[in-house]
Amino acid sequence: MDAGRTESLSVVYQSRDFLVVNKHWDLRIDSRMWRETPTLQKQLRHRFPELADPDTCYGFRFCHQLDFSTSGALCVALNKAAAGRAYKCFKERRVTKAYLALVRGHVQENQMTISYAIGRNSTEGRAHTMCIEGTQGCENPKPSLTELEVLEHGLYAGAPVSKVLLRPLTGRTHQLRVHCSALSHPVVGDLTYGQALDQEDQPFRMMLHAFYLRIPTHTECVEACTPDPFVPALDACWSPHTLVQSLDQLVQVLRTAPDPGPTEGSPAPCSPPMPPSKPPETEAQRASCLQWLSEWTLEPD
Repeated sequence: MDAGRTESLSVVYQSRDFLVVNKHWDLRIDSRMWRETPTLQKQLRHRFPELADPDTCYGFRFCHQLDFSTSGALCVALNKAAAGRAYKCFKERRVTKAYLALVRGHVQENQMTISYAIGRNSTEGRAHTMCIEGTQGCENPKPSLTELEVLEHGLYAGAPVSKVLLRPLTGRTHQLRVHCSALSHPVVGDLTYGQALDQEDQPFRMMLHAFYLRIPTHTECVEACTPDPFVPALDACWSPHTLVQSLDQLVQVLRTAPDPGPTEGSPAPCSPPMPPSKPPETEAQRASCLQWLSEWTLEPD
């Protein structure tokens, strides 16, 4: 699939209120640049002109965002009410995300929780990047959690790599890329946080893909699982040799796990949340939630 073609849009979930598309790598979601540039917004307008909303800046309400270099599941709300329901799920941290990645080296622990706090990098020349607490120039680090599970060990273009499943439990900017780099296992093809290699040794893309997404709104469970792009049939440079965990089994775990969030005792995943028993939200609490949501959803390139 060519990212530059407006017709090359893959839809993995569709309802009256939501779309989930499989975003191409190296594709902007939208753009205010003066020159013509391929964007997901243009692909959506081409495929679904009747769904574009003239009351929005770009015609579509993106519920969250992915980095320019990251591929995978991206949810689009098709009306204001649906966007509000998705926003509530993000605010209450009830959204489940899982990513696939190829990372440098063979990760020795099959399962781990990465807990480095992440802040903005104030070092000259690195103003648009993030870093972990304790490194030079790290400003305002905030708690960050990522669950990592190793799927396979193998080689990529002859170099040792691991295929992993990553679940961000918080939503800091570039969190997965920063956490993998902090483990000394940067994402293959990550030119910002990866190892400094010769340009000719770089793969054709950054090997990070939004694989699974579940947004359990009170009227609809938006759930989508995208195809795995990191298989030898699609990339001959990737040669797995040791299976550690089955991806199919982990998908079943994701599908049957209770939805995260403040609601306890839910009878089933993607079930309607219980009516809130807590007092109305204060302005300070709302401001705090909005700040969290902006960090979760807006991941600048």
